[in-house]
Amino acid sequence: MNLVLLGPPGCGKGTQATRLKERFGIVHLSTGDMLRAEVAAGTEVGRVVDGLMRAGALVPDELIIGIAASHFDDAEVRRGFLLDGFPRTVPQAEALDSILGDRGITLDHVISIDVEDEAMVERITGRFTCGKCGEGYHDTFKLPKVAGVCDVCGSTEFVRRKDDTAETVRRRLTAYRNQTQPLFDYYDAKGLLRHVDGMKDIDAVSRGMFEALATQVGA
Repeated sequence: MNLVLLGPPGCGKGTQATRLKERFGIVHLSTGDMLRAEVAAGTEVGRVVDGLMRAGALVPDELIIGIAASHFDDAEVRRGFLLDGFPRTVPQAEALDSILGDRGITLDHVISIDVEDEAMVERITGRFTCGKCGEGYHDTFKLPKVAGVCDVCGSTEFVRRKDDTAETVRRRLTAYRNQTQPLFDYYDAKGLLRHVDGMKDIDAVSRGMFEALATQVGA
């Protein structure tokens, strides 16, 4: 099974992608992880990407297409994959069709996790992680059991992403809406698109995805 998972920043794509991966035994291809790897490696592309991400802008099509394309030559990926964060524009979707077509791969399903923008601002600006083990927390939804102490490893060091400010989040959401909305029409015309209510709790969103796929494939 080959899937695309759509949704704005902070909607829970990473969590739901993990559940889809475990459910169907497919490879999770996160373009966010790919981009952060480029930034961490200090490559020329990584420096460009870092500046764009800090500004809350989407990465240009030619950059993300080039970064993503090589992953589809991996034998494990060819047995089934979940794309998270790509495509985000119609030109990217057309490029993906070409990349897959050249390799004899078919895209089976597209799921959109739908959320409200202001709820996303609250979710994203309130999140922080343990600086040692990476456990995630939130100012409203998940504080450490003991204030200032990580539940998992006991560390007292916590970090927040520099781009998790309300202003930057709103810019990212606006960019997402403006550039990604046309994808809905593109994939709907192909009969691949299913919408899932992302405002529900994590388990309910997962059930919605599995039900959408079952309806789509007749399982």
